[in-house]
Amino acid sequence: MNRDQHSFEYEDVDFVSGQPYAQWARARDACPVIQTDGGIVGVGERPLFQITRRDDVERVLRDPQTFSSSINGEHMGPYMGELILAMDGQEHRTYRNLVAHAFRASQLQRWEESLIRPSIEMCIADIAPLGRADLVRGITKRFPARVICAVVGVPVEDSAQFQDWSEQINGGPMHPKEGMAASRAMREYLEPLVEARRAEPQGDLLSDLVHAEVDGEKLTDERLYGFLRLLLPAGAETTYRLLGNALTALLVHPHLMKRVRADRELVPTLIEETLRWETSVTQVSRVATTDSEIAGRAIPAGGAVAVVVGSANRDASVYEHPDEFDLDRPAHNHIAFGSGPHQCLGMHLARLEMRVGLNAILDGLPSLRLDPDRAPPVIEGLAFRGPLALPVVFDVP
Repeated sequence: MNRDQHSFEYEDVDFVSGQPYAQWARARDACPVIQTDGGIVGVGERPLFQITRRDDVERVLRDPQTFSSSINGEHMGPYMGELILAMDGQEHRTYRNLVAHAFRASQLQRWEESLIRPSIEMCIADIAPLGRADLVRGITKRFPARVICAVVGVPVEDSAQFQDWSEQINGGPMHPKEGMAASRAMREYLEPLVEARRAEPQGDLLSDLVHAEVDGEKLTDERLYGFLRLLLPAGAETTYRLLGNALTALLVHPHLMKRVRADRELVPTLIEETLRWETSVTQVSRVATTDSEIAGRAIPAGGAVAVVVGSANRDASVYEHPDEFDLDRPAHNHIAFGSGPHQCLGMHLARLEMRVGLNAILDGLPSLRLDPDRAPPVIEGLAFRGPLALPVVFDVP
C-alpha cells in the first residue's frame, strides 16, 4: 500500500498482537492525521485518514453532518445486518431511542442484584477453591457475556456460545468466512426466541424490540436482527476486555492493588483511569460527506476516517505522563465511550459491571496476585485491546 509522504512513516502493526501507542505518539507530534491510500481491510481502495489528537477526534465525533457513520454499514453490515451504528440524523435518534431506555443508569440499578452480582459470584465460585486460575478464561470472558444475554433475554447457559459468535462477528472484516458463519448461526438461534416473544412478551429487551414500532410500523426482521447482532457482541466483548485491562493494571502494580483493596472508594477512579489508559476499543469509523480539512490535512469527500480514541486518550497536551496508569491523575474527561450522537449506549452498564465485578473479585479471591510460574499478562491488539490470559494465584478461603 502507499504510505503517507508528509513527514511520517507509518509502520504496519499486527491487528491482534500489535502495540500501536508509540506510533500514535509520534503521529500526534509529527503528523496528526495519518493518510494511507488503499488496501485497508474494511476500507477498500479509498484513502484512510487516522485522526490521532484529542481535539481533532472530538471535533469529528461531534460533527455527524461532515463525518457520517454510514461507513459502518459497509464493513460491518454484511455480518451484523442493518444497524444503528450506520445511521445518522433523525433516523439514528429514532432507532436509538428504541433501546436507550433499557440502558439508562436509573434502569440499570434493578439489574445489579438480580443479574450482575449473581453472574460474577457464580464465576468466582467456580475458581475460588482452586487457588490458581486464568482470569480471562474463568471470569472476564464469561461474566459480561452472561449479563448481556440476561438483559436481552437469551438463556445465560448459552452465553459462552454467544461470546464465541460475538468475537467472530466483530472479526468479520478480517475473517469473512468465519464472520458470516457466526452471523447466520446467531440468527438461526435467535429466530425461535423472537417468535416466542411475538406470541408472549416476557418483559425483557428482546420483547421490547420485537414489539417496538417506528412511525406505526414494527421493525423489519433485518433491523431487528441487526439490533441483536450489535447489542450482544458489544455487550460481551468490549466489557470483557476492559475488565481484563483493569485487572492487569492492578496485578502488574501491586502497590495499586494494595491501595484499592484497602479503599474501595478508589474503584470508580480505577475504572475511569482504565478507560483512559487502555480502552478496549481504540477507534471508530466515519466517512467524509464533503471535502474538509483536519489539522492542515485535506480530507476529500468519500475518504474513510478512523477516529483513534485510544490515541486521543493519551494526548500529552491533555494528560501528563499519559502512558502511565495513575490513580491520582487530576480528573480529565476521557473519550473511551466516544462523543456526540453515537456516544456508547452501554457505557452505564459497562461501568456498573466493572464496579460490581472488581469489588467481587477483590472480595472473593484473597491475596490475588500474578502466578510466578507463568508469563506476565500483556495487553495487546490494534482495534480491540485486552490480555489474552491473566494467570493468577490466590488464597483458598
